[in-house]
Amino acid sequence: MNDAAQKPKKNTPPHRAADNRKPVNLALQGGGAHGAFTWGVLDFILEDGRLEIDSISGTSAGAMNAVALADGYTANGADGAREKLEHFWRTMSRAARLSPIQRAPIDVMMGNWSLDRSWGFHAMDAVSRVFSPYQLNPMNMNPLRDILEECIDFECVRGCKAIQLFVSATNVETGRVKVFDSHTLTSDMVLASACLPNIYQAIIIDDVPYWDGGYMGNPSLFPFHSGSDCSDIIVIQINPVERKGVPRTPQEIQNRLNEISFNSSLLKELRAIDFVDRLIEEGKLDQTKYRSERVHIIENQSALKPLGASSKMNAEWAFLIHLRDLGRQTAAEWLDRHYTDVGKRATVDLRAMFQGIGPQHQG
Repeated sequence: MNDAAQKPKKNTPPHRAADNRKPVNLALQGGGAHGAFTWGVLDFILEDGRLEIDSISGTSAGAMNAVALADGYTANGADGAREKLEHFWRTMSRAARLSPIQRAPIDVMMGNWSLDRSWGFHAMDAVSRVFSPYQLNPMNMNPLRDILEECIDFECVRGCKAIQLFVSATNVETGRVKVFDSHTLTSDMVLASACLPNIYQAIIIDDVPYWDGGYMGNPSLFPFHSGSDCSDIIVIQINPVERKGVPRTPQEIQNRLNEISFNSSLLKELRAIDFVDRLIEEGKLDQTKYRSERVHIIENQSALKPLGASSKMNAEWAFLIHLRDLGRQTAAEWLDRHYTDVGKRATVDLRAMFQGIGPQHQG
C-alpha cells in the first residue's frame, strides 16, 4: 500500500468549534512499538477536535509521543502535531530497517506481528541476561538519542504554552519517580523515561542516574492535581492489567512479570484517586483543597493482548500503521460513546475495579 493510501485524512470536522471543546488531561503509557496505538488515539483526538488537551503525562513511548505532539502543536497547531507524530514514528521505523531483530519469514507469510520466532530477538534477549549494557555497549551508543534529536525541536517543546507536559523516570539510587516538566525538558530526560536497564546504560542527569519511568510511574497521574485545573483524566492504556491463565514458559513468566510491574504504579494512583473521592463524598476532606478526578480509559486489550510482548520490539512500518489505525478506530468509538460524559462523570468505576465486583467501564 502506498503512503498516500495509508495516511489518515486531514480535514477539519465541522464540530471543531471552540465552544464545544472539552478540556482533558492525557496519561500515556509506555510500551515500545505499541506506542503507535497511542499515536493513533492522539491522531484521532487532534483531528476530531472535540477534546482540548490541557496537559499530558507520558512515560517511555508515551513520553516520546508527548514531545512529538507538543513540538508539532507549537509550530502549527493540531495539524502540525499530527504531522510531527507521523514523522517521528516513520523515522523510528526507518532506523529499525537494518536491525537484526526482524520477524521470521513464516510469521511474515502468516501475518503474525510477533517476534517469538526471530533469531535476532532471542539472541538479544539471551545476551542481555548474561551481559549488562556497560559490557556490551561501553561507548554508550543510543540510537534513540539520534532519532529524538533528529525529529524533535526541544526549544519548541519547552516553549509550548498550550499544553503542559510531565515526563516520568525512575531514580536508580532512591527508587522514586522523578517527573520532569516541559519548561526544562531535554532529550536526556525523555531518554531517561525510556531507559530499559538491560538494554541501555542509565541516563545521568545532574549526576543522578535514571531508568525507565515505567517502574514507578507508567504514567504518573499526580502531577495533574497541582499542574492542571482540569479534572478529567484519560488514560491511554497499552499494557494489559488482566491476563487469564498461568504463564508456564520462562518467556511467558517474564512477560507477565513485566506487565504487572509496569502497571503497578498506575493501579496505585487510581486506587488513591478512588480513596480521595470517597473521603470527599463522606465530607471528610475540604473540597476547596481537594477535588474529585473523573477517570476515563481508552484501551483495546482484545486486539493488543494477542500481539505478545515481543511485538513491542517490532518497528516495521506496516505494523506501526496497523497499530495507528487500531488506535484511531478505538478513539473514535470511545468518543462516540463517551463524549457527553467528559466533564460530567467518570467512565471508569474505580471502586468496582478494586473490589473486583463489577465491570470497570460505566455507561
